Amino acid sequence: MERTTIDLWVGIFVALGIAALLGLAMKVGNLTTNTIGATYTVEAAFENIGGLKSRAPVKSAGVVVGRVGDIRFDASTYEAIVSINIDRQFSFPADTFANIYTAGLLGEQYIGLEAGGDEIALKEGDKIMQTQDAVVLEKMISQFLYNKASEPESAAKTPTHDDSVKTDDDALTANAL
Repeated sequence: MERTTIDLWVGIFVALGIAALLGLAMKVGNLTTNTIGATYTVEAAFENIGGLKSRAPVKSAGVVVGRVGDIRFDASTYEAIVSINIDRQFSFPADTFANIYTAGLLGEQYIGLEAGGDEIALKEGDKIMQTQDAVVLEKMISQFLYNKASEPESAAKTPTHDDSVKTDDDALTANAL
């Protein structure tokens, strides 16, 4: 092949590679999907939102039903107040639970809505009262390590079988004879 033909093919493959990386970056940044129509906004208070960001998906039963709007800190209650924009075609009961979950290898966090049984539906400006904070992996690891360090050494040892101690199996065997 001629040198210019090889250069042309290399250029095409480099352009395709850059386009693929750009598409991946858009997908990871939640910038590609915006099928949400007209929305209504509700709020939820969390003690810890972890790495939740604006525009993160809001899902129910695995289906995207909205997006996270604004996130702000309430200095009086020391909680994060999250505005949730829900598509108007989806109606949720007033006793809906809002949980923060982690999805995927990159640790993307989203809000999962679990519908309650109330007959009254959430409407614009309502507040979701039942929330569950994000699970922070670092906090769980530190608690596990702290609990392991505080265990007494004698509790960590397992008792050994001693011939002088009768077990239920030994008693059954003796009765059978």
